[in-house]
Amino acid sequence: MVRGEIEELVKKAEGELKKAYAPYSGYSVAAALLCKDGSLYTGVNVENASYGLTICAERVAIFKAVSEGKREFVAIAIVSNDPERPPYPCGACRQVMAEFSKDMIVAVKTKKGIVTHRLDELLPYSFNFEK
Repeated sequence: MVRGEIEELVKKAEGELKKAYAPYSGYSVAAALLCKDGSLYTGVNVENASYGLTICAERVAIFKAVSEGKREFVAIAIVSNDPERPPYPCGACRQVMAEFSKDMIVAVKTKKGIVTHRLDELLPYSFNFEK
């Protein structure tokens, strides 16, 4: 992916940020997922008073895509409402991403700009059933 494509993906995520439901932490997160076929899915974090039932923006976007039959992902952009705490994906989200694409690009908006990583850099030894 070229830088301009990543920036557009980040802008798409930023446009969704207002939809996040984070009344407990106040930490809103949005994600935009680009599929190999060019389709795009977004997600936001949805908190719950029972914290274990909270779901991250990344998994919302991925689950929406998978529920529509998508299985090949190119990149995901993640943004938050707090420039001091970059929204790097949690371990559970990294493992869900690895289920579909270990080499997808993960773009995170930080106060210094957009930082990109390949998923296998963020989760080098993901669990899998590959032989």
